Amino acid sequence: MNVSLVQELSIFQLALGGQTPPPVLSVTPATLLSLLKSQIDLLIEQHIPATLWVKLPPGKIWHSEIQRYQQQFDNSGVVYNCQVENLGNTLVDGETQKNTPPITSPSQIYGKQSKTDLYPKSKIHREYFLIVLSANFCSLTVTEREIKNYRNLLTITTIEPQRIQQVLDGIKQAIVLEKYPIAPDDLICTSVLEPALMSQLLTKQLQRHDEINRQIISQQIAKIEQQKQKLHNSLQLKDEFLSNVCHELRTPLTHMKTALSLLNSPSLKNTQRQRYSQMLNTQCDRQNSLIHGVLELVQIEHNLEAMHLETVHLADIVPGVVSTYQPLAQEKGIMLAYTVPIELPAVWCVSGGVRQIVIHLLSNSIKYTPKEDKFGCADASKAIMFN
Repeated sequence: MNVSLVQELSIFQLALGGQTPPPVLSVTPATLLSLLKSQIDLLIEQHIPATLWVKLPPGKIWHSEIQRYQQQFDNSGVVYNCQVENLGNTLVDGETQKNTPPITSPSQIYGKQSKTDLYPKSKIHREYFLIVLSANFCSLTVTEREIKNYRNLLTITTIEPQRIQQVLDGIKQAIVLEKYPIAPDDLICTSVLEPALMSQLLTKQLQRHDEINRQIISQQIAKIEQQKQKLHNSLQLKDEFLSNVCHELRTPLTHMKTALSLLNSPSLKNTQRQRYSQMLNTQCDRQNSLIHGVLELVQIEHNLEAMHLETVHLADIVPGVVSTYQPLAQEKGIMLAYTVPIELPAVWCVSGGVRQIVIHLLSNSIKYTPKEDKFGCADASKAIMFN
């Protein structure tokens, strides 16, 4: 059945009441789950049927703990699952289940909760709690989720019968008992503290915390390994990049050295001298362009967001690049030709980036095309594919 609770109810504030408030701890969801698991472990291992009042975070891992308890105490355990929803001026929790088969769907326990319900004015929306009531053992764990820090949970955990009873009295006043019949014993803390059970609970909590620490360490190791592999891949890419840069810088130097040696020939004609001088100038420009490109790549890597972007049409770039490399191609007896499709869209890129790509494509085409081939074709459609 559904149980209506008044909006002003706060389990956390009820637990804080009294002359000596209990200590409030700041814990993570993992620690809260550890506290829940250790108490469920104690109930199951000591065969203690109990009444549970629960309001837990949505998720299969939380649901599985309640389901694990219900599977052990089908005929004697009582579970009141409270999932608060906005319904006018009242708050309604999920179904109260008494002596029912184990639940198989998380939605049956937790109901539905939209994103708008994360931080409403009512504090109980931000609270999770587990109340265990039995003749041998009673406990209260209540958590308030901070508005600005979801990972920070303010938690009170106690086994004081008086404090647990004052919380139960507050819940009793918030429930319309005539409309929702609840067994009187399900709202009474009658246990007497047993040192042996307290020792067992402490042991279970230590074991669960140790398990959490092992999981955290394992996750940290896995994360470090991923970062290490990522760094290794990055260094490998940089090594390959430096190797390619050195290779590209060496090529124009070779052409310049060749041109200089030919210019020193005493039998060189004026037309040949002009051609080699032009080749020397072209290769100087090429090397300068390569160095400028490397510096731009370094700037892009360190400050990508601040880089200047521009809209570029290949039709504005290809003719100039081809004209620059035409003399070099003629030296190898290669004829250059290009086409730029009319329907090719503009490219939004780092300033000068597409031009550098076209230069590399054309340079490699000339470099690796054998002498005296009729055509060495730089296709503009390929340039856009490599961008």
